[in-house]
Amino acid sequence: MGHIQDRWYKPAKDAKGNLRLNARGKPVLEKTELYGVGMRYKVRYLDPDGSERSKSFPDKQKKRAEDFLIEMESDKREGKYIDPRAGLVLFEVVAQSWLDSQTVDYTSRERFATRVNVHLLPYFGKKAVGSIRPSHIQTWLRKLQDDEASETSRALYFGHLVSILNFAIADKKISENPALSKVISRPRASRNQVVPWSRERARAVRDNLPRRYKPAVDVPAGLGLRKGELFGFSLDDVDRSKDLAYITRQVRVVAGQPVFAPPKGGKSREVPIGRKLLGLLDEYAEEFPATEVTLPWSHPGGEPTTVRLLMVTGYGKVLIAERFRVNFWLPALRDAGVEKPTRADGVHALRHLYASVLLDAGESIKALSQYLGHTDPGFTLRVYTHLLPSSHARTRKAVDDFFDDTLGDQAA
Repeated sequence: MGHIQDRWYKPAKDAKGNLRLNARGKPVLEKTELYGVGMRYKVRYLDPDGSERSKSFPDKQKKRAEDFLIEMESDKREGKYIDPRAGLVLFEVVAQSWLDSQTVDYTSRERFATRVNVHLLPYFGKKAVGSIRPSHIQTWLRKLQDDEASETSRALYFGHLVSILNFAIADKKISENPALSKVISRPRASRNQVVPWSRERARAVRDNLPRRYKPAVDVPAGLGLRKGELFGFSLDDVDRSKDLAYITRQVRVVAGQPVFAPPKGGKSREVPIGRKLLGLLDEYAEEFPATEVTLPWSHPGGEPTTVRLLMVTGYGKVLIAERFRVNFWLPALRDAGVEKPTRADGVHALRHLYASVLLDAGESIKALSQYLGHTDPGFTLRVYTHLLPSSHARTRKAVDDFFDDTLGDQAA
């Protein structure tokens, strides 16, 4: 059991070494040689490992010292003990440990590190993690807003902050997460409603792309691929006996170098491929034969992997997303009459077109989610729910059929 030491006073003793008592029978106190120097009360206790810990309190704050001792002893009994000194570690140290612990792919880790270094460390980096208060976080969020960071970006940075502080809790640096306080106006990521391209726009963009790059429309519109998956696609990935395309890789740029990597989320998938699309790609391959490209797998030091890519540059090199966008995609958009292209007019727009075509044909959200490579059908539903065909006509017909078949005589 811990105790509280009074460093300024000690019980007085008589010549025989016995305690001197006052008229009320309480010990008489006398000043120690430390009287007036430093803090008066020192709480001494043992942590769960048996090591002695202490914390000092100033004169006239014995009640605080008693409360602290009670709290420490109670936390030990309940398994909630956190060394008060643990919270003195700097936020930047905890943030780096959090980054080092991430098991995401290299590119995602780089993005995490950039956000933390640019948007969190300048404000929180030199603060002791245990000293961060909800007011600090609210002030930081206001600064991001004043700097005109979008609400989606603020939500992203805030999410990293919450995760880092949760990491500190798991590592027993702090006992609660100040970012989850009810006083904080938590930013929410906004999601603009997807507006799919018309088939006419897709056709116009395709018509204005160089012949070598026309699959940049055909493949995403016909298979729902992401841009990196498009650049990593090979006709060798198609099982012609089953009319299935296996999406097993993408092209990413890691530390400035292109690599092959698993699809987003590390999730391979199979997608039905139509005979007309396959015919188009076969015709393309006759004019532009598949090219073997060797890249490291997953990261620059990864195992060299060779793939016969469907679409490459005129020099036989792998396509890099940003260069393709600037050199070929944007000119095709302008020539197709898209005067002021936005982010919504990227290759990803064809993935949305693919989704809208399938939903319009009556495909289920669950199947669409699998074809798009989403981990959660609920996410697919949230993104595309407004594109689901109206059920009004089907509902009316179902009810009318019920009355005709079941209640026809009575209704008459």
